[in-house]
Amino acid sequence: MTVQTPAPVTPPVAARPSRPGGGGRGVRRGSRLADLAGVGPPLALFTLFIIVPMLAAVLLSFVRWNGLGTPQWAGAANWVQFIHDPVAHQSLIVTGKVIALSWLVQTPISMALGMFTAGRQRYRTVYAAIFVLPLLLSTAGIALMWEGLLDPTFGGLTALSRSLHLPFLQQNWLGSPHLTLYIMIAIIAWQFIPFHTLLYQVGRRQIPGVLYQAATLDGATGLRLFWSITLPQLRYTVVTSSILMVVGSLTYFDIIFIMTNGGPGYTTRVLSLDMYNAAFLENEYGYASVLAVVLGAVGIAVAIGLVRLTGFASMASQQEGAA
Repeated sequence: MTVQTPAPVTPPVAARPSRPGGGGRGVRRGSRLADLAGVGPPLALFTLFIIVPMLAAVLLSFVRWNGLGTPQWAGAANWVQFIHDPVAHQSLIVTGKVIALSWLVQTPISMALGMFTAGRQRYRTVYAAIFVLPLLLSTAGIALMWEGLLDPTFGGLTALSRSLHLPFLQQNWLGSPHLTLYIMIAIIAWQFIPFHTLLYQVGRRQIPGVLYQAATLDGATGLRLFWSITLPQLRYTVVTSSILMVVGSLTYFDIIFIMTNGGPGYTTRVLSLDMYNAAFLENEYGYASVLAVVLGAVGIAVAIGLVRLTGFASMASQQEGAA
């Protein structure tokens, strides 16, 4: 009788640890170089065109300079002038009104139009293509067009008021201290609502249809679908649109400059226009730099505040809000 002995079991060979300075460090070093190669050019451009001009504006805010001679150190004199300048204070108030009213007007209209144009019907696509035309026009052309329409003597609204016997249309729209600011906000909204409409259109089309199907089976319809599914899913779209809208409101200059030049009085004189007048009309580049720093600080503060209040920085899943 032959007895078979089991074959010896060979223990597994342990993996050899990598030696210091071996391939692992080389891979990490290559990854870091790739990261630097990718981030380096954008960071360099951001530093050159954003950080350096901001630091230059801060430095200029502490000097007296007319743009030609040698800058003279002024200490905090320009900032003291800003604190006691009633025109600058009025410009800040007007800028705040423009920001708040622009957001209140543009956001609901853009959202509603975005929901409408998100449909797949052909007529909605045609409407969206026509509606985006104001966004393609130059701001100067828009300003001149509306200035002609609102002319109290020969404007289009005046002719319309005469033909339809509607005397309330025949007003000095751009010369009334009670109406001009709201007219400017309406024209700005007319120009930029198409852009924000596109944001909401894209956001709406990215919402999974299965969410609406499930909610419909549970009996949700109409406004219930909007509040429970559409609005939570558009959370980041709302934040993005709001940041662009608010920061953009701080830079409205050209259309106001062409149509009203800040008038009548100071009713439409935003901070960016005040900065332009201080620099190029009064040749006070140091004081204009103070206004530029204030304008930039307000924009950064508002953007950071919106990001923190809405939790946009965490970028959590949007579907969490669809319950």
